[in-house]
Amino acid sequence: MNTVKNFAAIFLLALLVSCGGGTDSQPTNAKGFAAIEQSIKDKFGADAYYTNVNILHDASLGNMINVTVTEDPASLEMGEHVFSKHSSWEQNATVTIEIPEGTQAKDYMFQLDENISLETLGALVEQSVAKLTAEKNIDNPTLAMAFIKFPKNGDIAKTEYTVRLEPKNGGTSFTFRYDLQGNFIEMDY
Repeated sequence: MNTVKNFAAIFLLALLVSCGGGTDSQPTNAKGFAAIEQSIKDKFGADAYYTNVNILHDASLGNMINVTVTEDPASLEMGEHVFSKHSSWEQNATVTIEIPEGTQAKDYMFQLDENISLETLGALVEQSVAKLTAEKNIDNPTLAMAFIKFPKNGDIAKTEYTVRLEPKNGGTSFTFRYDLQGNFIEMDY
């Protein structure tokens, strides 16, 4: 009986790993982005530092995630990693950063935590969809890209969430910007 349970557990684990844990198929909302954040933390650690987290969405390919991340900011080296349903997590570059003398690298990076979260970004995707539908009468706009824009000077208060939506059948894209607290800044198209 234990052999059957062990086999079933190994099979389920292999199935989850081969499917990327479902990260590519998470919905583009707060709950889906929270699951993506957990997947990122599972891969890189809860204490990792980032300069870029970017989620692209394509109806046929699902979610593609690009992060620039390090576990050790003092090393001044970061890895650029991409996740897609075809490649799972794959490192495609190593980046060496330069910082002003007398500063620390982590001052120019952010962590995914209660201050900056993908769940908040996902909620803002939902809010942007509702706003675009109401204001521009566009039915079923879809997410093209959502990302965290962290200022180059390291001023966390100037961090922005950015959401780009497109009409389902293509056309003009609409970019929504929000501050760190999720307050609407502007819509541009």
